[in-house]
Amino acid sequence: MKLFLKVALFTLVVPGSIAVLVPLLIKWDRPVAGGATLWLGVCLLALATVLYLRCVWDFAVSGGGTPAPIDAPKRLVTTGVYRYSRNPIYVAVLIAIAGWASLFQAVALVVYGVVLFVLYSFFVQRHEEPHLAREFGDEYAAYVATTGRWLPRLRRKDRP
Repeated sequence: MKLFLKVALFTLVVPGSIAVLVPLLIKWDRPVAGGATLWLGVCLLALATVLYLRCVWDFAVSGGGTPAPIDAPKRLVTTGVYRYSRNPIYVAVLIAIAGWASLFQAVALVVYGVVLFVLYSFFVQRHEEPHLAREFGDEYAAYVATTGRWLPRLRRKDRP
């Protein structure tokens, strides 16, 4: 129960504000799109939610922690969606922003998503990756060698 409460609080404060509150504040006065654009937005928001929840599950079950830096996983998480992306929570947030951009047909939200991606890239490369390399050493180096930072790596077959 304690772990659930920590995850819920972190989710409301960090991804909840970045992926829900800020987009709604940016375009709260704009009507929601209809037709295919509406369904695309809803599907992207649903995908982002499922992806985020799976990441939280993986952090708790495989890592023994939460996404919050003050209660980070004790073990390197390389299972679930972390088999395919080293940063799926950031990806989930960006997918949510794309969903809101589709729902509101708002270029401002696309710009917001691009700015977030640049900030995430800087933070991940300058802070998270060096920290994880110090924390988990060779295990993290092997993980980096086989798993894409944002999207799954396309593995080429060895040529004969």
